[in-house]
Amino acid sequence: MNAPEKWSDLTTRVASALVMVLVALIAILAGGHVFHVLVAVICGLMIWELVNIITPPERRNLSRVLGGLTGTAVFAAVYLPVGFALPLLLAPALIGFGQLEKNRTIYMAFTVMILMSGFGMMQVRDDMGVGWMLWLVVVVVVTDVFGYFAGRAFGGPKFWPSVSPKKTWSGTAAGWVGAALVGLLFSINTGVGLQLIGISIAISMASQMGDIAESGMKRKMGVKDSSNLIPGHGGLMDRFDGMLGASVFLLIMGQFIGFPPGVG
Repeated sequence: MNAPEKWSDLTTRVASALVMVLVALIAILAGGHVFHVLVAVICGLMIWELVNIITPPERRNLSRVLGGLTGTAVFAAVYLPVGFALPLLLAPALIGFGQLEKNRTIYMAFTVMILMSGFGMMQVRDDMGVGWMLWLVVVVVVTDVFGYFAGRAFGGPKFWPSVSPKKTWSGTAAGWVGAALVGLLFSINTGVGLQLIGISIAISMASQMGDIAESGMKRKMGVKDSSNLIPGHGGLMDRFDGMLGASVFLLIMGQFIGFPPGVG
């Protein structure tokens, strides 16, 4: 790949990214209903994309139903006691499993991850505040940005060429370095200790796992992008796959070790 081809999509990607960052920042700062609505809409649209990918064209009206059901479940769950929220969160996965004719395992696995991710992000914002929600987002974004530029600048061995031909080990490692720097910055400014560096790297790895899982699913289904909703980025699953892995990992990890470290 020559130099112009490496960076051919950069302008479009940057413009779309700036819009997404602005919308996300406004919602995170606002919190409450505003943030809950945004997360619910994103989760619903990701399910819409997922069902469109794994079902034949004649059954794709199901994507709107399941997408709407998912968004509603995520939004309602955050206002309910946990005992009632959990079955509500799993309901769209089981309902879709019963309605689909094939690719049911793919649907169930990704739907559970999307539902738990949305719930996890709302819990982080509501319970831990703006700062820790920003930390989570910044780690994922920096992982992606460092990986994008390092991968294209340095190239080198591919991470998993049969599934994601553009991902390189240089980009993967650069994502960890970026996450470590974010962890160092937040540890200095929050007083939680340097172990936040390691946690940030783990979050970075989890976000990369989410990215890899989505790439593998798309490769299996023979599609390049989850949709064309975001110019230069593809669909919402293409853009938020890393956040899926990161937020689910944080939700699970926090139950075992306490988070933030030294505070929770």
